Amino acid sequence: MMAADMDEHETKIVNEFCHQLEKSKQLFNGLRDLPQYGHRQWQSYFGKTFDVYTKLWKFQQQHRLVLDHKYGLKRWQIGEIASKIGQLYYHYYLRTSETNYLNEAYSFYSAIRGRAYYSRMNKEDNRPDMMVKKLRYYARFIVVCLLLKKMKLVKDLVRELGKHVEEYTSTYKPEDQLEWSMVLSEIHSFIEADNVVNVLDMDSNQMVLSHRLHQLTAPAVDRSPSMCLSLQEILVVGNCSEQAKFSELTIDMFRMLQTLEREPQEEGLHTGCDTSPSAQRSPYENGDSNGRPTGKRENPHKYLLYKPTFSQLMAFLASGFKELPANGAMLLYLSADGCFSTPKHSDDPGYDFGGVVTNSKKELDTQGRWQVMIKDLHCFYPGDLQPFTRKPLFVIADSDNSVVFQNVPNYFGQTLVILMSPQYVPGPFQEEQSKGSLFTLFLHSPLMALCFVFNLANLSVHVWDKCQTYVDHFLTEAAKVMTSARGVDPAYIQFFGDDFLRLLLLRYVFCAVVLRNHRAFKGCQFQPRAQPALPESGLLDHPSLHAILLELATLLDSRHLLLLQA
Repeated sequence: MMAADMDEHETKIVNEFCHQLEKSKQLFNGLRDLPQYGHRQWQSYFGKTFDVYTKLWKFQQQHRLVLDHKYGLKRWQIGEIASKIGQLYYHYYLRTSETNYLNEAYSFYSAIRGRAYYSRMNKEDNRPDMMVKKLRYYARFIVVCLLLKKMKLVKDLVRELGKHVEEYTSTYKPEDQLEWSMVLSEIHSFIEADNVVNVLDMDSNQMVLSHRLHQLTAPAVDRSPSMCLSLQEILVVGNCSEQAKFSELTIDMFRMLQTLEREPQEEGLHTGCDTSPSAQRSPYENGDSNGRPTGKRENPHKYLLYKPTFSQLMAFLASGFKELPANGAMLLYLSADGCFSTPKHSDDPGYDFGGVVTNSKKELDTQGRWQVMIKDLHCFYPGDLQPFTRKPLFVIADSDNSVVFQNVPNYFGQTLVILMSPQYVPGPFQEEQSKGSLFTLFLHSPLMALCFVFNLANLSVHVWDKCQTYVDHFLTEAAKVMTSARGVDPAYIQFFGDDFLRLLLLRYVFCAVVLRNHRAFKGCQFQPRAQPALPESGLLDHPSLHAILLELATLLDSRHLLLLQA
């Protein structure tokens, strides 16, 4: 509501604010229509949107007195602007994989809570639509805090969200009350699922650990000219029906996206919702023309696909393939339920043994009675990857039908490596499926996975740190063995020059050595596989790796669980 007694200057301020506010809303809503894949299509549009919100934020700071008294600007409206800026930064993080933008989103979401923008609403403002805005803000803030491992704050936010959901449902009896109850249930299950091993400090308080890449994580390697490839494009796909999930992130996706990111810097690019006019800046003021931070090593570009359809998966693969620069490699991570087929004979191993499930939209059965004669329309087969083997490709298949991906044809002679999870886990571990895949856990945090298969739920930080030095020693030794052993396919060495891919390969070796020698994991169906196959005698059964594993098991008082002897 505009006040009637405004002078010309005040009228100009209010009109300009309304203009900028409307323009910002239009641009923000337009983001939904942008293609989710590809780099160039969205860059300029995002830049315009950031610029408008930058001006809007500074404008409302500079003219707060006039807007408060003459326009009737309410605190929740300021909160809405800050919330949308937080969303912009979060989605910019999703599109660029630059973890520093998570800090930017956090700074705005944190300011909204700290300044109680949504909490101090008048009675007339406390409408159901306003309550929903507040609930959505909390859900988004929780996701950002989860990704930044701010677990104490996550628990506080979940408690507050629970109170607001209860207030919302008891006051308005809305149609979506079941949906918000499910959101609360999902986040509780997700937090519990991520809590595999408790690392306790000196006062027996649980510590929060980060598993992103930092300079001490990946063992150094003497680079050779053949180590020429770098990871540039990543697809992280999650489609496991029984896994804990929250906000279109399964627990496997959540772990893998962190594994494929560098540790974010503590300081943000600005000071969040500071009252100074220059506080809020778009990424374009802090980086190059593509919004990348200058002077910082960028992460590979990622797409996160939760339960994609087959056509969506192929579109994103094609986009990642198209965007690959010279000497760039693409990684496809599949965490999905198996799609099985048991033919009596095989004419085409790329399609005859099934694959993994993709999400099926309700489509008309146009094939009618001939449906039984054709392949499953909603299955992603190994043969579907054939066009993308024209460029270097690294595949991680985590599924109960992972083994079929050893049948990916490589007709073009490009670098191709496929890591496949065990098809099954022993009975005692099957009840923990909601907590995510054991294979992905090994790739995310080898020590946490080792504790899990050793049935260790609690560990002191002193023991954890000591064990971590053994794991680091194992990975360093494995790197030396892998680059010198006979029978290691050159494809592995070509991927070895990239920090992320080298770390994934070495953690795979750790997983394979542990499970090959664990008494509960007897049988090939409980073992991971790699294509091309890695040598057993020259690598997986190497005495130096066995010796380190034995020392680790001794430290954890778990040698009795291994087949190895000193």
